[in-house]
Amino acid sequence: MSEIKIREIELSPGKSLTLETGRLAKQAGGAVVVRMGDTMVLCTAVLNREPKEAQSFFPLTVDYREKYSAGGKFPGGFIKREGRPTEKEVLSSRLIDRALRPMFVDNFFHEVQVIANVISADAENDADVLAGVGASAALLLAGAPFDGPIAEVRIGRVDGTFIVNPTIPELAESDFNLIVAGKSDAVVMVEGEMDEVSEEEMIEALEVAQDAIRLLCEGQNALVDDMGGAKSFEYTTNNAPDALVEKVRSMVADKIDNHIRKPYTKETFYGGISDLRDGVLDELLGVNDPETRQTRATETEDGYTSGDIKEALGIVEKDVMRNMILSENLRIDGRNLTDVRDIWTDVNYLPRVHGSAIFTRGETQVLASVTLGTGRDVQAVDQVFDDKDKRFYLHYNFPPFSVGEARFLRGTSRREVGHGILAERALIKMLPAEEDFPYTIRIIADVLESNGSSSMASVCSGSMALMDAGVPIKKPVAGIAMGLIEEEGRTAILTDILGTEDHLGDMDFKVTGTRDGITACQMDIKISGLTSELLGQAMQQARDGRMHILDIMDQGIDAARPDLSPYAPRLTQITIDASFIGAIIGPGGKIIQGIQRDTNTVIEINEEEGVGIVTVAATNGEDAEAALEIIKGIVTVPEEGEDYEGTVRKVEGFGAIVEIMPGKEGLLHVSELDYGYVENVDDYIQVGDKVKVKLIEVRDDGKLRFSRKPFLEKPEGYEERPPRNERRGAGRRRGDGRRNGSGRDNRGRDRRGGGDRRR
Repeated sequence: MSEIKIREIELSPGKSLTLETGRLAKQAGGAVVVRMGDTMVLCTAVLNREPKEAQSFFPLTVDYREKYSAGGKFPGGFIKREGRPTEKEVLSSRLIDRALRPMFVDNFFHEVQVIANVISADAENDADVLAGVGASAALLLAGAPFDGPIAEVRIGRVDGTFIVNPTIPELAESDFNLIVAGKSDAVVMVEGEMDEVSEEEMIEALEVAQDAIRLLCEGQNALVDDMGGAKSFEYTTNNAPDALVEKVRSMVADKIDNHIRKPYTKETFYGGISDLRDGVLDELLGVNDPETRQTRATETEDGYTSGDIKEALGIVEKDVMRNMILSENLRIDGRNLTDVRDIWTDVNYLPRVHGSAIFTRGETQVLASVTLGTGRDVQAVDQVFDDKDKRFYLHYNFPPFSVGEARFLRGTSRREVGHGILAERALIKMLPAEEDFPYTIRIIADVLESNGSSSMASVCSGSMALMDAGVPIKKPVAGIAMGLIEEEGRTAILTDILGTEDHLGDMDFKVTGTRDGITACQMDIKISGLTSELLGQAMQQARDGRMHILDIMDQGIDAARPDLSPYAPRLTQITIDASFIGAIIGPGGKIIQGIQRDTNTVIEINEEEGVGIVTVAATNGEDAEAALEIIKGIVTVPEEGEDYEGTVRKVEGFGAIVEIMPGKEGLLHVSELDYGYVENVDDYIQVGDKVKVKLIEVRDDGKLRFSRKPFLEKPEGYEERPPRNERRGAGRRRGDGRRNGSGRDNRGRDRRGGGDRRR
């Protein structure tokens, strides 16, 4: 076995992280096991020696997977094998990808695969940020051409104190859940959710993260040194030749500059760029038929292909646009750096959903709809580190028509999962407590048009749709995306970026929040890092934009509607003693199913800390009240001497079984049916009859005895029999007060044998 190297990095007193290499997966380009507590992640990196042909983007794939065996669990479902990635795995993969991708050299098209397998999991330390550290270390060992190392940490704050990589219990008490990736001297990626924190608190959290990241990067470098340095990796880049770029610049730069200053729409902008590109290709490759362009040469006399020319044109377009922004503070749609595009909103657009809202900002439009459900509609979670079901979830959809494309609908993409979770995190802190609003809430955010920042439009439309549905959220939430252009010491921060500005710019920084603070954020960059000063400036500018958007949203709807939609279920909750839960459910669920069937309701029962919580869902108040009355009857303890109205459930020779409440029934003995002698019980009552009775006895075994006599007129001269415990003698007093000395009672039953010997 090759030599094993281990590096231990102390993040804080009593909390350390270890990096190990040389023991596992030695045929990978680089392999590192990261451990904190008893959580361990095996991270591997493999780089193909040859670049992909005709590749136009960096083919990096990152897969983070949690094995159930790591936590001593079995996968749920019929097939006891890990299936498609969970939301947590998708999000963790994206966190690593977004931190690593901008660190690689430009136009590097060798395929790179990073796999992070959670091989041991404790209940204290999550593995997602550990995987980010391990992925960077594995790439370093493999000799990858990237500007690393980078590291990822999670920042929490409990009782005002920031914590690096808080434990899962600590995170439950934290008002920060912020993941930060960076190099030793700059931030690379940010994502997380917060409890309405200020911009200054965010900067403080980032500085705490940067100190920890510096330690982790130093530890990775030391590990590589322990191994004698990184492996050598020879690679090529596919850069457009400088001579071609300059040639294209002389041909088209002025035309691009003129075009981007014209009145802007997405269609005319990209249509004009396409026309300019065709003109350059025609001129350099030649064309005999301007209509079909089928006679273009495959390459120029200098050996440049159409792909080279298109790449050179893209560089010139990027330079012209960026220069206009940096030199004139002017953007391609005519706005200045801090302007927000025109916004219009509408609520209650969909008549049958429980709440809906349209949010349109420029050429980005999202239609959000809210559905309210019961506890049966929660989203089940079955993961290694988390198995708590979700009562609020937001599903983000990005159909191809939103960008004018036609392509197959294959299923939910990683991008859709990531954008949906970001919007979900932005809103979840503003939801009412479950005990105050016990609904399951689902938001669908359908992107109908897209030209930049559709995820932030989903936050805005989702917030308005919640209020339209009558969900008493604490405060409205809005989101905005910030951009950055940085070049040769000049910087420009852009408010509310377009899709083109995202594509040609250096940063996409999404910030969501209320008027009082930030609730979520997500930042991706294309340069090697950002300082905290620039981030602070971007957050202050984002706050101004957020306030502007909230002002416009308030004009559409500024508070939750007082009533729910008539199509939404009405949920009513009562608490009961947990000992009555079984009585409400009944044998085999008979009682609760009967209540639901008879009252057209849905009933859920949960036990929390010895208390039963009963939730009744109904589409109208009358049904809910009927179900509640039945349930209250079940949990009510009958008292001797009280009067009840019951239903006759069974008739026998010795009397009748009367039910006074669901699950509570007792005997109306023949002797208590009437004052006189009763020959045939059927002559007095029938099954299904309603009868008024008094509860005259609750026996030690819980059995009930009723009497109907108090509601009948007493015959003249009638004498009451003494109580049961005062009776003596072999015989019993007959119903008319006389004794039957034969040892038989007045019903003909042999008291000695207990049989029913009727005459």
